[in-house]
Amino acid sequence: MSDLRRPGIAAGAVLLTVAVAGCSGLGRTAVGTVTYETEGKRVVTVSNPGVNGCHRLAPPGAHRVENATLVDMIMYTTPDCKGAQSAYIPTTLFDNIAPDSPPWRSYTFVH
Repeated sequence: MSDLRRPGIAAGAVLLTVAVAGCSGLGRTAVGTVTYETEGKRVVTVSNPGVNGCHRLAPPGAHRVENATLVDMIMYTTPDCKGAQSAYIPTTLFDNIAPDSPPWRSYTFVH
């Protein structure tokens, strides 16, 4: 009886490995929306953005950002998510820039 189970166990292990490998290729997203307002009062909403990498904002940048995702984010005044001027925006909160400050130009997620 144990000889008959071995091929079944091996086949199950192979199927499980294939299933896990297939799902790992899917891009992870920050479930929810990122909404921001530009200097000209234009409102932009991004739905379910990916959690990896740097995300650029539409020119000329944002003066107000709302993080309605399930993941915290970091805003930057540069278009490449680098530099000392940044702001941490926890999930379900928003941020307005201070008067005479440069606009936010990019963001990353904390994951």
